[in-house]
Amino acid sequence: MKKEDLKKNKLLKKQLQKIEKKETKILEKKEFKFVKEKIAPIQEKIEEKIPKKLERTLEAAFESGFKLVFEKGIGVIEKSYNKEDKRAAFDIKHYAVQRQMSHKNINKIDKSASKGILLNQLLTTVEGGVLGVLGIGLPDIPLLIGMLLKNIYEISLSYGFDYTEDKEKLYILYLICAGVTKEEVQAMYNRHLDEITKGDEQRLKDTQHLDSVIKETAHCLAEAMLIAKFIQGLPVVGVVGGFSNFTIMKDISEMAKVKYKKRYLKEKLIN
Repeated sequence: MKKEDLKKNKLLKKQLQKIEKKETKILEKKEFKFVKEKIAPIQEKIEEKIPKKLERTLEAAFESGFKLVFEKGIGVIEKSYNKEDKRAAFDIKHYAVQRQMSHKNINKIDKSASKGILLNQLLTTVEGGVLGVLGIGLPDIPLLIGMLLKNIYEISLSYGFDYTEDKEKLYILYLICAGVTKEEVQAMYNRHLDEITKGDEQRLKDTQHLDSVIKETAHCLAEAMLIAKFIQGLPVVGVVGGFSNFTIMKDISEMAKVKYKKRYLKEKLIN
């Protein structure tokens, strides 16, 4: 390997070490002691009172929402940002990285990926909170799915990935699952993401069964939001729904930024 290539790899590996530390931090995130000791028991009591029918209704709503967006809604989401501008912005920054591999140039891509995330999070909070105050707990699900996917689509474009391919749809679904689950389940979905990145044929077979992965993702989201949606369906305390939307968006955004950057860096490594 040439001296110049060795130098580039060294820099890329440093960047990878940093992003893998962030990944580990997400995967090993522990609940605050107060939450574990005080909030968790209350949560369990609320869960006991939630009708099983609500969970099934939530899962069905998320499942139909994802199918609708994947089949007909991508174009609608793309109207909320300029896809070609984002592609062009990536091409310019990527060209700079190719010409001069440096932490500064790579970090410019990161900044581009971070743009709009906070706004998207705030929008999901507003729409969830407003509907929650009105005592409406389910109609915001298509909006939430649209905002979740918009956020991921913008991050993926910032790192040069095309979200319209079946492989990428699969990746996005597992990314959402990894963002809303914890501990062993989260670690499993994280492995699925890495397997897709490596081109693992067994895992890529899941693209043939996208409907079942959509169902799996709907279950993960319904489970993560069950209490919030139950409370959101009740007037006055419904603002919890908005906070829940913000938290879900934040967790998935953090996971998306880490995983897409890791993929970008790995693709740049010179063998």
